[in-house]
Amino acid sequence: MSNERVKSDGLPSHLPSSTVSLATPSFTGTKGTRIVPKRRFQKGTFVKRNGHWVGMWRVDVLQPDGTIKRQQHSKTFVGLSERAARAAFQPILDSVNSASGATPPVPKRTATLSAVIREWREQVAGTLKPSTRKTAESHLRRHIEPMLGDCALPELTTKRLQSFVTALSTTRMANGKERTRKTIENILLTLSSIVSTARAWGYTIPKVSLPELSLPQDTPRNPRFFVLRDMQRIVRAADEPLSTICFLLSVTGMRIGEVLALRVQDLDFHRKLIKVRCSTYAGQIGTPKSKASIADLPMPPALELRLKKYLSSRHYRENDLGLLFANRRGRPYSANKLREKKLRPLLIRLRIPLAGFHAFRHAVASELIDSGAPITVVQAQLRHSDPRITLGLYGHVIPQSQRDALGSLAARLANTRRRTGLQLLTRPRIADSAA
Repeated sequence: MSNERVKSDGLPSHLPSSTVSLATPSFTGTKGTRIVPKRRFQKGTFVKRNGHWVGMWRVDVLQPDGTIKRQQHSKTFVGLSERAARAAFQPILDSVNSASGATPPVPKRTATLSAVIREWREQVAGTLKPSTRKTAESHLRRHIEPMLGDCALPELTTKRLQSFVTALSTTRMANGKERTRKTIENILLTLSSIVSTARAWGYTIPKVSLPELSLPQDTPRNPRFFVLRDMQRIVRAADEPLSTICFLLSVTGMRIGEVLALRVQDLDFHRKLIKVRCSTYAGQIGTPKSKASIADLPMPPALELRLKKYLSSRHYRENDLGLLFANRRGRPYSANKLREKKLRPLLIRLRIPLAGFHAFRHAVASELIDSGAPITVVQAQLRHSDPRITLGLYGHVIPQSQRDALGSLAARLANTRRRTGLQLLTRPRIADSAA
């Protein structure tokens, strides 16, 4: 082994010719009579021995008989610090690699979020519900990919995601409106779902939880809902099948997708039940929103009569799917088209503020709470998985029992003040009685 020592007061002015000239590529085999080299870039080995730093490298030497002999060379840097010794060792490695014609390996580029999103689209997106997939694609196309697509996965830190949240909360959407806290939370949930999947696939991504991010202040907005008088007017003025659809929504509080997916076999007239088993989205039948949404709802007598009347009328279309409400092609109605082409023109004609089909669901909840129904009853009818969801959505509704209690208290206070005033007028003054 060749071993040269360098004094601490300086480096050699030139490299030994034997060291550089012997540096050749590694040979991996032969092709005919010609030796095929493997150009191997060397980074060398750097260790500390007996208090001095030592740099080591390899040299493959072609022997006269055509064989390859690998030799290991080293150089000891006496009295130099690690940094100075590495600097002195680097020219030797450069000469060795230059003589062999080797080039540095191209470092593997860290996967970006866009690459993971492409993989997620191929492997996962197709398994989601159509509505969930559409929402996720909207978040990806409008927000996540433009702002974070080129970001390397290890750079998805709390600081980077906080910048993303700040950008979402300070910039306006195309319609000029600001993004609400709920919208930003939904975007982050989409991102979190994709990142969690990528982490399960083996990608190294920092873990960031939602509480670690500072979100904009929430501005509570009461949802638009119909009052009882609005629902009555809509049901009377609407043509079939919209009239029966709105009556169903007004009585049960079902989601519009669940109503449009009802089959005749889901109507149990004997037990007075409506079986919620399916839902529609964009004209396609699928499962309801959650497991809790699959349930049996009571069928009041007025609703039973209305449904039987509809089934015996000319407005009911028999179809291969057995749907209660089917379009001319025997397929489920599209909720969006039904809203835009039927409901909204009707609301304009009746001069009722515009709202969607979900306003019926909010109206049912509000009417139940206002009539004094326990929150557990409202939860069961709306089929929320947790009563806290019901409270969070409809906590703004003041039940009639609360109004009555406060009215009674106010009346007693007002009556007390009146009696107290009369007593003060008839009571003798202290000064007068003393006199």
